Amino acid sequence: MIDGTDPRLDRQLRFLLEIDRLKGILRQTRVLDGARQENSAEHSWHLALCAALLAEHAPAGADVARVTRMVLVHDVVEIDAGDAFCYDPAANVGKEERERMAAERIFGLLPDDQAAELHALWEEFEAGETPDARFAVALDRLQPLLLNFAHQGGSWRANAVTHDRVLVRMAPIQDGAPQVWPFVVRLLDEAVARGYLAPAPASD
Repeated sequence: MIDGTDPRLDRQLRFLLEIDRLKGILRQTRVLDGARQENSAEHSWHLALCAALLAEHAPAGADVARVTRMVLVHDVVEIDAGDAFCYDPAANVGKEERERMAAERIFGLLPDDQAAELHALWEEFEAGETPDARFAVALDRLQPLLLNFAHQGGSWRANAVTHDRVLVRMAPIQDGAPQVWPFVVRLLDEAVARGYLAPAPASD
């Protein structure tokens, strides 16, 4: 299939084959029925649908087609860097450097113009400053929230995560999809009430 007769096509196909490895990167979040952990490719696909269906909640100036491209590539670096569980500080030590190196290698498989475009989208997502990135990051926070609640706590319960930590993690939704934020607050309160999520530790 990759025979060198069209160098540009060869590089595109090599990239497409390489990113198939994302299907083997497991996340802490489990699929809806709880039978197994979701993988990062499934997560990215789910975010792309979130972008399409929740477009009306995007911040002013967001380009939803561009957001879709962003979320489809935002976790490609995990092929090399792995998925660092967001509530595990030790797992996140050195994460930025690992992901930077991964981005250079993986996007570098593409023709130069496409490599630059997708690498820039990844960097924009990581910075989280533009309307597109703010919406993409909000969706990235919302999706596991929904799955953890549906799975009666999921990775929250498995890792003894408390309400205050999840609320901080969800904070980008307040800016990236502000109309969704009241729902998030209510859902987290309901998660505590049902025993899916531990309450915040009592202050001294």
